Amino acid sequence: MSTTDDLTRRGAGAIDGDDVVDLILGDHAEFERLLRILRSDDGDRATALGDLADLLVAHAEAEEAEVYPTLRSEVPDDEEGEIAHGREEHAEGHEELLALLEIDDVDSEEFSEQLEEVSEVVMHHLDEEEREVLNLARAHVPDQRRAELGRAFMSARAKQLASNPGNVDNVRRLVEQARDEGLLDD
Repeated sequence: MSTTDDLTRRGAGAIDGDDVVDLILGDHAEFERLLRILRSDDGDRATALGDLADLLVAHAEAEEAEVYPTLRSEVPDDEEGEIAHGREEHAEGHEELLALLEIDDVDSEEFSEQLEEVSEVVMHHLDEEEREVLNLARAHVPDQRRAELGRAFMSARAKQLASNPGNVDNVRRLVEQARDEGLLDD
């Protein structure tokens, strides 16, 4: 697994600026890069898995703590459902990630099959978030407010990354919490 500093500087951390939309898109690009490494036979799958797990959880938790609440208050009432749907998709991503983290052999067929499940859920979420939620932010949140949100997102993201958020016990806790909140089907 990469160091916290390495992860903090990749994805959103590599973006020059503080617009929350650009920062979120930076992390999305990093997720895609890590998924490519995980699919590769010659990449360091164990490190890429740890990085993906940490960044996915840190990103989702930072969005839910700092970005989604503000967007719900800024977008038209009939669009709030898109933001609530993002929380459900984060929960689904955590659930699939947990199943992947529980597989011991990163070179097994079982790992590859579960990786495809993770990839499908993550890519679906990225696509929907980019088309729906981020476009709502562009249309309804002024530039200055998006910059404030970006700084808050990056602070929450860094705090999450410092705590190794992708460890299997934390991901299990997040999945159980999502089930308790009714975000996941049993």
